Amino acid sequence: MKFPQPHTLKDIAQLIDCTFVGDDDFSVLGMNEIHVVEPGDIVFVDHPKYYDKALDSAATIILINKEVTCPPGKALLISDDPFRDFNKLTNHFKPFQSANSQISSSATIGENSIIQPNSFIGHNVVIGDNCVIHSNVSIYDDAVIGNHVTIHAGSVLGGNAFYYKNRPEGFDRLKSSGRVVLEDHVDIGAGCTIDRGVTADTRIKEGTKIDNLVQIGHDTVIGKKCLIASQVGIAGCVIVEDEVTIWGQVGITSGITIGKKAVISAKAGVSKSLEGGKSYFGIPADDFRSKYKEIASIRKIPEILDKLKEQDKK
Repeated sequence: MKFPQPHTLKDIAQLIDCTFVGDDDFSVLGMNEIHVVEPGDIVFVDHPKYYDKALDSAATIILINKEVTCPPGKALLISDDPFRDFNKLTNHFKPFQSANSQISSSATIGENSIIQPNSFIGHNVVIGDNCVIHSNVSIYDDAVIGNHVTIHAGSVLGGNAFYYKNRPEGFDRLKSSGRVVLEDHVDIGAGCTIDRGVTADTRIKEGTKIDNLVQIGHDTVIGKKCLIASQVGIAGCVIVEDEVTIWGQVGITSGITIGKKAVISAKAGVSKSLEGGKSYFGIPADDFRSKYKEIASIRKIPEILDKLKEQDKK
């Protein structure tokens, strides 16, 4: 998320009531999660395991819970609770705005696009030309929909990221200020849910087709001309490259990459990045050749046990 105008390090420190390391007028341009940070961004870190990753990232302002050596050309915001203060910044720069109409007056809807009854279109939503938004679709604030897009009934675009910190008093949600972006010629089936990015975009690229009852997590990027069948669950921060096919009830863990033209068969469980151009199945998912060898070996186990029993008798 980029701020409407640049701020100084001192300004930001005053907003969240924390100390800082760096020049008062050090430029702060926005805030982002670590996988999408750019120079001028704030990134937060609250565990020593990830200090180096944050300090070495592209971010030039690190919101951290311990004063450490500041890398050259960067600045620190020292907070006793970076998670809380990241949320404070989100509330300040992107506060929740309640709706006062079914289709916001700030939404932009292109030529020949149809919005069926009972759909909700939030603030600053942009919908391109020749789209069909069927009934009971909810498109939350700031979403961007391209041209020739179809979204079927009951789908929700822009729900909160499933991102929580476990505190003694309960789970604390990291507030979401990002967007959902659908490029041209994307089809979304009925009852799908696509979460907004925490600070950036969840993106579905041109020509991808998604079946009914699919969940796509925050900040995930689905490539061009992908096919995703029903009841697939894709966690946050996943990269699915172009022309990937994912069949029904596949589950995909967070933070991994599925290579171009990979095919994942139904009910597979994907727990690591997969190379493109291959077919996969099983739990955990593996390429067909390896998985069939594994299954063939497992089937030989009873025979091997019988032979061992015979040897024991002798």
